[in-house]
Amino acid sequence: MALDPAIGGIEALKQRPAVARLLAWNAEAVKDAKHDHGELTIVIDRPFLRDACAFLQQEPGLNFNFLSDLTCVDRYPLEPRFEVIYHLLSHSQKQRLRLKVKLEGDDPSVESLTSLWPGANLFEREVFDLFGVRFLGHPDLKRVLMPEDWDGHPLRKDYPVEGYR
Repeated sequence: MALDPAIGGIEALKQRPAVARLLAWNAEAVKDAKHDHGELTIVIDRPFLRDACAFLQQEPGLNFNFLSDLTCVDRYPLEPRFEVIYHLLSHSQKQRLRLKVKLEGDDPSVESLTSLWPGANLFEREVFDLFGVRFLGHPDLKRVLMPEDWDGHPLRKDYPVEGYR
C-alpha cells in the first residue's frame, strides 16, 4: 500500500486539529510542521515547550495523555545542533503526535516534562547521560547508563570513537 506524499509547512497543515489548536493557542510557539509516513510532527520553539505540552495534554479533543518516548538527535556540525523529540499518544482520540524542539550546541537545555508525564523522568536522564542535554527543573538529573565519573556524552557526534584518553 502506497503512502501519501509528505506534506510540509504550517500553512499546508493548519487544518490538522493539533496544529490548528496550537496555532490558536500561541502561533509563536509553532515553528514548523510536517506530515510524512502517516505521522504528524510539529516543531515547537524552546521557550514554549512545557506550556505547549500542557496544552496538548489538557485540551479537550486532543488529550495527549501519554508520553511514549523521548529521544535526541545530534546534528553536529549543524546548528541548531540538537533535536529533542517527544512522541505523544492520545488514547481517547487514537492519535499520535511527534514534537521536536531544536537546541543550540552552546546551550543544550530545555524544561523538564516530568511534572506533566512522570514517565519522562528516565527518558530525560538517558538523554542527559548520552547527549548532555540538560532538563531544567528535573527532580534528579544524573547519569542513568554511564558511570558517574564518565567523561563526556558518548552519543554526541564529536565524542571520540576510542573515548577520551
